[in-house]
Amino acid sequence: MSNDTTQHVGSRGGSGTQKLPIAALLALATAVFITSLTETLPAGLLPAMSADLGVGESAMGQTVTIYAIGTALTAIPLTAATAGWRRKRLLLTAMTGFALANTVTAVSGNYPLTMVARFVAGVAAGLAWALLAGYARRLAPVQLQGKAIAIAMAGIPVALSLGVPAGTFLGKALGWRVAFLLMTVLTVVLLAWITVSVPDHPGQRRDGRTPVLSTLRIPGVTPVLTVTLVFVLAHTILYTYIATFLDHLGMGGSTDLVLLVFGAASLLSIWIVGAHIHRRLRTLTIASALLVAVAAGLLAVLAESPALVYVAVTLWGLGWGGAPTLLQTAVGDAGGDAADAAQAMLVTLWNAAMAGGGVVGGILLGQFGSQSFPWSVLALLVPVLVVVVAARRHGFPARRAAAHSGPGAAPELTEYAKEFTSASPRP
Repeated sequence: MSNDTTQHVGSRGGSGTQKLPIAALLALATAVFITSLTETLPAGLLPAMSADLGVGESAMGQTVTIYAIGTALTAIPLTAATAGWRRKRLLLTAMTGFALANTVTAVSGNYPLTMVARFVAGVAAGLAWALLAGYARRLAPVQLQGKAIAIAMAGIPVALSLGVPAGTFLGKALGWRVAFLLMTVLTVVLLAWITVSVPDHPGQRRDGRTPVLSTLRIPGVTPVLTVTLVFVLAHTILYTYIATFLDHLGMGGSTDLVLLVFGAASLLSIWIVGAHIHRRLRTLTIASALLVAVAAGLLAVLAESPALVYVAVTLWGLGWGGAPTLLQTAVGDAGGDAADAAQAMLVTLWNAAMAGGGVVGGILLGQFGSQSFPWSVLALLVPVLVVVVAARRHGFPARRAAAHSGPGAAPELTEYAKEFTSASPRP
């Protein structure tokens, strides 16, 4: 085992216990937080941004769309092109590009330049996102990899529930440009943090790489990607238009509180998933989809009661919060040697689903009204559950532990498995 690995898995001691490299994982979580927050930050700052740049709010809203497009279009080709780069160098490069793009956004007085900067930010974020889950896995011993990814992915619900309202408040109080400059400052601090705390890992050797699209032929990858696309689409349809939906219920003034409840439940979900994902990935994924389905059912049928709306939002957060960890862990397990390529495809589909959720939600709103959102979520979750249940052998296996020591496991996972889990059953 390499020196940079042994330094960060902790001492085995008499009990054989290994430790997680918390400082390094929190640095990755901060990268997730900053990139997730920056994607949706314009949503709360549209009036001020559109006034300053001299365009309508609808056009300004496309700054969110162009960010997602930048990620979706470039995550796969850039991940393939940089597969041989050392992981730390690649992460520092991506976050440096992200900081520069946010700085341009903050100082730009020109709408086309702002759109270019947002596209570049999306490109940098997509490259980082394709890297982060796999990086977190490689920083931890095999039996703690689920917890490692859960910590790294905790930045998502924090950004959505706490970061967006805070960024919106700051933008209104001090100006939207300050909000984006703050993202740059945080990224610069993060670059120093990564340099000091995150150990390096090599990229893939050229002779060991799998063409990105060829990962679709690896058993289990396609089911996980299918679930990702449909599950994220379902979630985004409702989440994007949650303010509109609540306004229809007469709860428009409670949007911030509803999002706070959602975020708190999401954080609890991440903790639960991190504690049990190593042995119960399949069960947790089924439970995740079922909880979101029950929440959608409550919002579809009993949304007239504010108390039940909060119950539904709590269930929604419990179901959704751990979903990124579950899906990224599943695709990494299924991908094996091609885990980074599989992660790049997941990032692409994730952002495509986010962009599609806004479009589909807008069509539903215009044709059927906001009451159609929870019914649409229910309809989309049916195929999600079918695929998860059907992918019992590959994708969402009933027994995940054996996956780490089998022939499809990535080299570093096999190395960990031999040293730490030599007593585990072989396939």
